[in-house]
Amino acid sequence: MNPTPLAERMRPTRLEDLIGQSHLSAPSSFLYKAVKSGNVPSMILWGPPGVGKTTIANIIANEIKVPFYTLSAISSGVKDIREVIQKAKFQTGVVLFIDEIHRFNKSQQDALLGAVEKGIIRLIGATTENPSFEVNAALLSRCQVFTLNSLGKEELLEMINQALTQDSELKKLSVEVKESDALLRISGGDGRKLLNLLEIVLDGLEEEPKVITDEKVMKIAQQKVALYDKSGEQHYDIISAFIKSIRGSDPNAAVYWLARMIEGGEDVKFIARRLVILASEDIGNANPNALLLATNCFEAVKIIGYPEARIILSQCVTYLASSAKSNAAYMAISKAQSLVKETGDLSVPLHLRNAPTKLMKDLNYGKAYKYSHDFPGNFVEQEFLPDEISGTKLYDPGENARENELRKNLKRNWGEKYGY
Repeated sequence: MNPTPLAERMRPTRLEDLIGQSHLSAPSSFLYKAVKSGNVPSMILWGPPGVGKTTIANIIANEIKVPFYTLSAISSGVKDIREVIQKAKFQTGVVLFIDEIHRFNKSQQDALLGAVEKGIIRLIGATTENPSFEVNAALLSRCQVFTLNSLGKEELLEMINQALTQDSELKKLSVEVKESDALLRISGGDGRKLLNLLEIVLDGLEEEPKVITDEKVMKIAQQKVALYDKSGEQHYDIISAFIKSIRGSDPNAAVYWLARMIEGGEDVKFIARRLVILASEDIGNANPNALLLATNCFEAVKIIGYPEARIILSQCVTYLASSAKSNAAYMAISKAQSLVKETGDLSVPLHLRNAPTKLMKDLNYGKAYKYSHDFPGNFVEQEFLPDEISGTKLYDPGENARENELRKNLKRNWGEKYGY
């Protein structure tokens, strides 16, 4: 068997052969014209895993015939960036490709800025994260952003067919793809994973001709999937176990799954972002400090990065796991959105409407509104919902110390109307 993975063997060398990104590969597109002319600007390639970001970088390297350097944000630092920039000063038209550029912290991205601005290097950054949030504004303003689309079913099937008919190794085999759902589901729209999984499945099928079914794919994948992707197929399973451990108030399990993600090279900001969501979804008003800590954790790890960020993450994870839990805020907004979809755009009651003009005042906009702070206890009963849904309770505090206090306040003010 060829030691080079199938995905690498099938990597296109021309834009015309790129599957699923016709808005970038069509002869009329800006990128196509730039590549063919050799006048390639600095750019950010943004899209999901396995849709062609690295391929486009390689195509550019192949087409424009200039010095081409590659760095990975996972393993490279400021020193590596400066070494490339120093070399580029004595060369012309240098292109630097940085995979997963969103993993670079601010100082690492700042190290690129001067060289990009002066034209010493042309930067190609690949990212799965929104560059508006993950790439420094100054650097982003000097780059053209190209968005790559997710691959659809037809495009993924085209990749399979192309591999079976064009790869020098696979076209020697007699293969029937009887079912493809499992291949597509496990690969999750990632073309690279799809092709490497296809190769593993074919290697695991001993009969001739080789007939691919969902059952056979699942059986082989469960035995061998770790061989083709160190963490990809486990990515969602591990983050699921991580979140559920925190939700289940087990700090020991939570920090274990945290360690698994760290050792697997998971993006520190991805982990921290999930903690911010969890702090509201699963803890909420049972402990409002949880959201404060999670938000500060996210800001801190962006500045610190690995390896020290693991300590900050551990502090936040163990705190959240040990905290009182409530999903009342999550349930409240879910109920409210369902109600909005069910009832449509109900009119705002007149006394709650804004009245910036004389006409609106003449129409009694805001006329009967009662200013709560003018009344004892800063409360006066009045209607805040549209008449059609008056009395609908959406927020039901959880059974915990802090929300029990909230419940007392709500019961005093709204007990009869909302049933607190």
